[in-house]
Amino acid sequence: MPKTCTSCGTEIAEKALICYRCGQATFVAKHAPAAPPARGRQLMLVVGLIILILAALFMGQVPSGTVPDWVRYTVLVLAVVVLAWRALVRRRRGGGIRG
Repeated sequence: MPKTCTSCGTEIAEKALICYRCGQATFVAKHAPAAPPARGRQLMLVVGLIILILAALFMGQVPSGTVPDWVRYTVLVLAVVVLAWRALVRRRRGGGIRG
């Protein structure tokens, strides 16, 4: 026994997954689509890139091989901020340790 499309009203086969006329799905999805990546993860990537760029710029430009203290402290502070941000996001989501 044929059924009708809920979108356009065309008669379609009983086992049809989509309507051949309008392309509308004829079933309800069992699983919700995956959530997009969190904005916090993008922020962590940007901060991490800033840390790496600062370290690379100043380690390559210092002739004596020593890094100025302010660069060391900047990298340290940014690293602590990233780790604290990750811990806060995980705590809010209620997640445990994930790799």
